[in-house]
Amino acid sequence: MTGAVLIVEDEREIRDLLRRYLERAGLTARTTPSGAEAIRLLGEGGVDLVVLDLGLPDVDGLDVLAAARAAGGVPTVVLTARSGVDDRIRGLRHGADDYVTKPFSPTELVLRVQAVLHRLHGTDSDSPGPVSYGRGRLRIDETRHQVEVSGQLVELTPTEWGLLTAMAGAQGRVFSRYELVNRVRGYEFAGYERTIDSHVKNLRRKVGDHGDIIATVLGVGYRMALHRDP
Repeated sequence: MTGAVLIVEDEREIRDLLRRYLERAGLTARTTPSGAEAIRLLGEGGVDLVVLDLGLPDVDGLDVLAAARAAGGVPTVVLTARSGVDDRIRGLRHGADDYVTKPFSPTELVLRVQAVLHRLHGTDSDSPGPVSYGRGRLRIDETRHQVEVSGQLVELTPTEWGLLTAMAGAQGRVFSRYELVNRVRGYEFAGYERTIDSHVKNLRRKVGDHGDIIATVLGVGYRMALHRDP
């Protein structure tokens, strides 16, 4: 799937992070820390979706949301530290198509962006279809955000999904815990690195008898044990 995404976020680290993840997913990404500039860019056209931080320093994020709606109904995924239910409802009522709170998983945000674009502009031919591993034992459908093990759907948390897709996307590579934290969460959380073990344990439990999908490399980290099917 292709599309032009405008990232409106005043924190440079997050802007750069999201741009890398979106471009890796095949999307075109443009960034700005300014709400006023975002409104100008929306007026010029050529934006398919906005990832918007509501807490901007120069303009109320809701004004940018209104500008996106006025610019032909450009869809918006709101990214903000405002985690209260009232704040979420307020954003959605003002036209947001989806809502992600900080701290967040960049992998999950990319999937939400893709889902909004697919729902509004995509066709079934846009979907690459599931990728299988281990002669069909494991199937990952990133478009539909689904995982099947031996034909059975498995419900994963965003962190578990991020761990699995990160390792599946780099066949044979061993990921340290630190690398997995940064792949899944995007930036390091204090004390989070060691909790990767617990998430991997839960992931293995959910895949049942096929817990050997994720291999432990002693003293290093984890890797995908199955090979991608041709």
